[in-house]
Amino acid sequence: MWLAAAARAALGALQGEPFNVAVPLELLQPQGVVPIPVRAAARLEEGLALGESCCDPGEGLDLTRGLVVWVLARWLSGEGTWLELEPGEGVGVHEASGEACLSAYARQLLEANLRPLVPAGLRLGLTLVLPDGRRLAERTSNAAFGVVDGLALIGTQAEVQAGADPDQLARTLAELAGRVAAPGFNGDLVVVIGENGLDLAPRLGLPPQLLLKAGNWLGPVLVGAAEAGVERLLLFGYQGKLIKLAGGIFHTHHHLADGRAEVLTALAALEGASGATLAALHGAATVEAAMAGLEQADPDLAGRLRARIAAAIEGRCQAYLASHGAPPVAVGAALFDRARQVRVCGPVGVALIERFRGAT
Repeated sequence: MWLAAAARAALGALQGEPFNVAVPLELLQPQGVVPIPVRAAARLEEGLALGESCCDPGEGLDLTRGLVVWVLARWLSGEGTWLELEPGEGVGVHEASGEACLSAYARQLLEANLRPLVPAGLRLGLTLVLPDGRRLAERTSNAAFGVVDGLALIGTQAEVQAGADPDQLARTLAELAGRVAAPGFNGDLVVVIGENGLDLAPRLGLPPQLLLKAGNWLGPVLVGAAEAGVERLLLFGYQGKLIKLAGGIFHTHHHLADGRAEVLTALAALEGASGATLAALHGAATVEAAMAGLEQADPDLAGRLRARIAAAIEGRCQAYLASHGAPPVAVGAALFDRARQVRVCGPVGVALIERFRGAT
């Protein structure tokens, strides 16, 4: 939506329209034309203009809050489609093709809002720029889907549906209740963290009927599963997310709690690391980068640390359930990296994966 708004403002400047602090945008999902704020729009030179917007996800806790969006608009000559998109700095591209990673909804927004304004016979070129996109992409799992260099523009509607939203928890618990009530339920469940986990788990032989996608409310989901009758639960997620559980952080959205560097460093110290090794782990930009660096410097220590992390997650989950008076559940952990490789399973996780795979 913010990309389309910046593009609409840039096209207006290209056509000599006076700047307005909002542009009318047809949202499509949901339908309706609404004014969307933009921060600036100006012609830079003949045939070239810039539009700028700033993401505001509302009350949702979203990585893109405050993200500046630039769109450069220009007229194109020669044959071709009426609209050509060029990914600029900070925009994620498909590693295999180099093309911008845009959802169908993003393209439909541009089509609906720009096509009627492009005169017949002219072609419009847009260069998309997210100045801070490359840095923010390091905090996502884009690379696991083959998207590199920045943030993917993968929205499916104008309204934010965040994993930290309480409504998301309610939806997850409602789906959990339906799973438990379904015929044939035998106490097994795999809680996958995010789209990456949901996509990867079946490829590893975990039965799709056992998969329940969860957002950031992992603590309440664990308790809800125990109270609903789940007896064996595998947590399957990205290592940079699940490591928070090893520190007792059971709401994992970064806006509410982080502590990943501290948890990683503490567990590394317990595993015997010291001095420069601990400093390097604590100072790394991400858990992924920290573990990659440690693997190069000391593969044995890296392996032991991964095993300690997974075991700590399983232990903390048991303690969390006990502290909430929930029935006992065998909770296992399986952690994968951004290359979509499972790097470690806890002791319980190993047994659960073997059991669940045998159920296919």
